This record gives sequence, C-alpha cells and structure tokens, in this order.
Amino acid sequence: MLKMEDEKNTDVVSYGSINVDNICYVNRFPKTGETVHADKFETGFGGKGANQCVAAARLGANTALVAKVGNDNWGADYLKKLRSEKVNVDYVKQCAGLPTGFAQITVSKEGNNQIIIVNGANAELNRADVCAAKHLFENSKVLLCQLETPIEGTLAALHSFKGISILNAAPALKDMPVDLIKAASILCVNETEAALITKRVDITDVQQAENAAKELLDMGAKCVIITLGAKGAIYADNNENFQCTHIAANQVGNVVDTTGAGDSFLGALAYHMTKHSKMDMRSHIAFACRAAAFSIQSPGTQSSFPFASDMKSFDK
Repeated sequence: MLKMEDEKNTDVVSYGSINVDNICYVNRFPKTGETVHADKFETGFGGKGANQCVAAARLGANTALVAKVGNDNWGADYLKKLRSEKVNVDYVKQCAGLPTGFAQITVSKEGNNQIIIVNGANAELNRADVCAAKHLFENSKVLLCQLETPIEGTLAALHSFKGISILNAAPALKDMPVDLIKAASILCVNETEAALITKRVDITDVQQAENAAKELLDMGAKCVIITLGAKGAIYADNNENFQCTHIAANQVGNVVDTTGAGDSFLGALAYHMTKHSKMDMRSHIAFACRAAAFSIQSPGTQSSFPFASDMKSFDK
C-alpha cells in the first residue's frame, strides 16, 4: 500500500475497467449469419479504465488505478503488466470466483472495429472501492471514469473527487442519468456516443457536434468534449455566451487500427492537464489529438499508445 504522502503525489487516478482483449483482424466484418476468416489473431491488455491509466503513465504522469480483476492467470498477468507500465495497482483487487473481464474485438482492413465485452470482475467495482481509496480520491489531480463498470460506484468516485474529474461516457447509455452528466468537471464522448445520449440519428460534421454539445450543456454538463475521429474534436463549456471551439486532427497517412484511440486521447488529456495546468483547453485537446493520431498507426490497444519520446518526435 502506498504511503499517504505518496498518494498526494499522484497526478491521475483512473476508476474503471480491466479487460483482456482478444483481437481478430479481418478484411471485412461478417454479415449476420456469415463466417469469415481472420488474417491474424492477437491477445492484449485492455479495458477503458486500465487503457486510459496506461496512456497517461506512458507520457509521464504518476498514475493509480482503482479496478478489479479475477483471481485467475489473466488477472495475475495483468497486474504484472500494469506494474511494468509504472501504474500503482495497490487498489486493484483480485476477486475469487470471478473471471477477469474479457473483450472480443474485430478489426477491419480499414482500421475500424467492433467490440463485445464480458464484464467479469468489473461488475463488482463499487462504492466500497471508492471508500477504500479515499486518500487517493482526495489528493490526486485528475480523475478518469468510464461506463464499463456499475454506475453507482462511478457516481461515488465522481462525487468524492476533489480535483478535475473527466467522465468518458462510453459505452454510451441511451437514457443517461442526469446525475452522471452533472457530476464530472468534463464530459467526453465521441460522435456516436453524443448522438445516442442526445437522441440523434447520427453526428457527421462539426456543426452537428456543436449542436449536440449545446444540448449536453443544457442537460447539466459543465464542459463537453466531443471527439470526431479524423475531424478532430470540439469543446464547449457552460459560460453564459455559448461558444464552441474546433480543434483539427493530425493528418495520418496510414490508419492501421483505431482500437483504443479514444483511450489514448483521454489519457493524454489527463496527463497534459496535470503537467501543463496553466495552458488552455485548446492546447490540452490538441495534445490529446496528437496522441490519438499516433496510436492509430500501430496495431493493438495499449501497445499502440505513445511514450513521451514518441510525442516529441511526432510531427505536429
């Protein structure tokens, strides 16, 4: 267990999921009832909570993860992996009788993905785990939360946190509780998630994203970021005069795998907000966009996340 003075030095704490990723690479996604052959199969480490924590740690943030894994070989291996990434795992518990979370990911030749998740031990993450990590929640600078674990615990984490909290509302909820929208300092979603929450058919351009951001602010969000893939991201806050800012994405010539790009974005955002707190939100988001652009040029999830040295050499 970390000493209390060490907990006060934590930059980013992530409260959320841990999954083992099984990834199939195919020419195209199968139609209903169809079988297709995969060109390649890989097993990796994933789950949005762990992904975002590792993304921040690789860039140089002091990080901690609050999560649960199964009392199985996958859970033990994952803990070793997190320690190798310099993530504090003192608050990652192994649950007897439950498997570690599992994700089946299919990636097309265009780099798009489809994902099915089995919760496993993630379903046991709850309010008691927030209480157990009380000093961590009171002293860290930025909190990252997602929606791959039970909402009750996520709300407790957001309400307990004293610094800047970021809720990545993914996977999106069609009828998302207003309490969740209001609880975070920053609500971050992609275009698909923003459309579902605001009951739109889809969001295909910047103007539609801006309209959705305005609606999310009207629902009680304090600050909204909507990521738009190759179109970059927009953000707006709840100032009296509504104004949206668009940040363009970095151009990437060869998209290999978009899996985890959003997690790379969020981890980089949290890192940059802790290390460059005097910079404005545009600068934070621009850095996060660069990290996401770097990640989609390599296969895999955590394996594609940049280190600080990668960001220094990556073209702006």
